[in-house]
Amino acid sequence: MTDFPETSVSQEFSTWATSLTCDLIPKEVENAIGNAVLDYAGLCVSARNLDYVGAMIRACSAPGNCTAIGHETPVDVASAALINGTAAHGEDYDDTFEGTPVHTGAVIIPAVLAVAEQFDLSGVDALRGIAVGTELMCRMALVAPMGVHRAGFHPTAAIGAISAAAGVSAALGSTKQEMTDAIGISGSFASGIIEYLAEGSWTKRLHAGWAAQSGVRAALLGREKFMGPRTVMEGEHGFFYGFSSATIPNDFTKITEDLGQSWHAANIAFKPYACGTMTQPFIDCAIQLARQGISPDDIASITCKVGEGTVHRLWEPLSEKRNPSTAYSAKFSVPYCVAAGIIDQAAGLAQFTDERVADQAVRDLANRVSYEIDPENEYPANYSGHLRATLRDGNEREIEQPHMRGGARESLSRNELVTKFKANVAFGGWPDSAANQLQSFCEGFTQSDDFKELSEFRSSAE
Repeated sequence: MTDFPETSVSQEFSTWATSLTCDLIPKEVENAIGNAVLDYAGLCVSARNLDYVGAMIRACSAPGNCTAIGHETPVDVASAALINGTAAHGEDYDDTFEGTPVHTGAVIIPAVLAVAEQFDLSGVDALRGIAVGTELMCRMALVAPMGVHRAGFHPTAAIGAISAAAGVSAALGSTKQEMTDAIGISGSFASGIIEYLAEGSWTKRLHAGWAAQSGVRAALLGREKFMGPRTVMEGEHGFFYGFSSATIPNDFTKITEDLGQSWHAANIAFKPYACGTMTQPFIDCAIQLARQGISPDDIASITCKVGEGTVHRLWEPLSEKRNPSTAYSAKFSVPYCVAAGIIDQAAGLAQFTDERVADQAVRDLANRVSYEIDPENEYPANYSGHLRATLRDGNEREIEQPHMRGGARESLSRNELVTKFKANVAFGGWPDSAANQLQSFCEGFTQSDDFKELSEFRSSAE
């Protein structure tokens, strides 16, 4: 018979989260959240005209009072979380956490802002909710950093549902019991398999949005006294039992240790490239090679040293990774990303269109890219890149990128983030005036008395 703890992991976390006031949130965490909101908003606009967002709106939206950014018709609170989260994550250009690849902004921010708009919450409420949800998502990701992926699940999707429930509960001012119940309920809403990797289908795109709306529903159920299991984290049939292929962890201190003293939310990473997190350092290597004057015709072959834990997502099946069947598949292909980086010296939204992915010159180069597992690679503690190019004249060039640019070791500047934001808004077809208005909202949201201003970002802005 199971011995139940006197205080469960979710109860301990909820005790801290429901007592958190914004004056206890460090400035560096508030700054990281401000950057994340700006990044998120630009990504929502960038994807507003794309086919998968249109499909989501037609199939899954319900009438209401909340904003799907860039879309005129107001929707209900869950639909706003779902649509905005899908749009923000859809191009894989959103923020990430280096301890393990979860995408916090595309889950927590749409969930909290939808509830803030629906229930007339303040900017202070939203800041508290985003801080709590982001912190829990990072901490949960560290409990079994490779186990969730190895079990066939997408950590952003599965962990995101629970974290969004906590974040929304914090924004709503829920009690400790209500938040504990919400976290417990959300364990039954968690989902998201990674079979999209096989052929680059669209399901990963909706994972962040699905987690966001699941968190909203769980928090609202908790607020109405619907009961959830308090041992959802550590129970013998709990989250980590179901979602991790590793030995079931019995040390959950990564979730509860030093709460309020050590903030992982301060270390959110922002991507310089519009593709999978672990591909980013390899693109830096590819661009550096091209800037040395090496052309595709000079290259006989390229070998990349990689962490073993990345192979099943970024390298295999090798035939698909060298010849991506869709533009989305190319985002999770190091061979394609290296080839595009060498040829275009870029990896923005323009490099991941159907037309660019079909280009024969890019494919030819991608088919000369292979990998070897490096047992010394630090993944998942660090995302690094390495390539060794063998040239047709017999010479070799070797390039390393020791960490992910945009992360804790080399963060993007505020100017770089604003430049990325404005490029994304322009990609979505909005003029500079609309971009400036949205930027102003993002920079001042913590001072808001309510979120009625979000309705100004429903129009096409054309």
